[in-house]
This record gives sequence, structure tokens and C-alpha cells, in this order.
Amino acid sequence: MAYTEVTVGDLIKLLSACDRSAPVRQAMNPFFPMAHRLERVVQAVDETGQPVVYLAEGRNADTQLGHLPPEVAVALAWQAPVQAPPRRPRRIAGDQ
Repeated sequence: MAYTEVTVGDLIKLLSACDRSAPVRQAMNPFFPMAHRLERVVQAVDETGQPVVYLAEGRNADTQLGHLPPEVAVALAWQAPVQAPPRRPRRIAGDQ
């Protein structure tokens, strides 16, 4: 299966539909989904001489924000939708 990377143009197009005042977060690790703050954008050259852009998290202790909201993990197909178990009728004290 061929993998296609997201380009800067693709990212700009995807972000153009978003609220411009919304903070940008990075979702990482599908097996233990966490949210991170982005701090920097760095352009470099890869080992083949092609330009590449890195989105980097910050170095502060509060850069990792905690668990990714479940609805985001589901939207990314990192987790299956989970439904609460059905409620059972409450028992009354003294009932058998």
C-alpha cells in the first residue's frame, strides 16, 4: 500500500476551513492517544535533499495536555466508538 504524505499545500487547504483563532494541537500515539501543544514550525532538508517541514511540540512541562478527547480518537479511527453499558433497573433494599 502506497503512503502519501500531507504536503504544506494540503495542510493549508485543510486548515483554511478551520477557525483561525483556534489553537493547533497535535494528536500522537494511536495506542495511547495524547494531545500536545505545537510550538514551532521548522523547514529543513531531508536525507534525499528534498524540503520537509516539521511541526514541533514545545519543551515546557505542560506541552503534553493529556489524553486525546475520545471523539477525536474515534474520528481518527484510533479507537472504536464506545457506548455505555445498558442500565439495569435499580434494586430496592430488602428485595430479593
